[in-house]
Amino acid sequence: MLALALPYTLHVLAALIWVGGMFFAWLVLRPALAAALDGPSRLKVWGEVFPRFFGWVWVAIATLAISGVAMIHQRFTGFETAPRYVQWMIGGGIVMVALFLRVQTLLLPQLHTAVQKEDWAEGARVMASIRRMVGCNLLLGLAVVALASARWSL
Repeated sequence: MLALALPYTLHVLAALIWVGGMFFAWLVLRPALAAALDGPSRLKVWGEVFPRFFGWVWVAIATLAISGVAMIHQRFTGFETAPRYVQWMIGGGIVMVALFLRVQTLLLPQLHTAVQKEDWAEGARVMASIRRMVGCNLLLGLAVVALASARWSL
């Protein structure tokens, strides 16, 4: 029983950190920064916030992958015999990682360059792209969490 409880607990905590962090950033931090700071200051703050959060996202991704594989091998004979909701969760997770990688490897360096050059128009353009990607990832993450929570009805 403990063998299944540990990976499950780690899986839920990792999802909570990643999806909860996006929820906080999108619905709490972003509006607060918009109300309190001018555009250049907001871009500078985001340039500091993202690397800190992304470190935790990497930990969450690794934990989700390892704990997910562990649970599949403990409960099923493999990926092909896992229930459909598990396969959908895996697919959703893969898309979420791809969106995250796009933000971290392509957009975040562009944001840092724009802030460094004080090119606020370019920074705002990049930040708008990041905001859309994070919004999509948040919606996908919430859908995956909802799917996992409602798994008994599938």
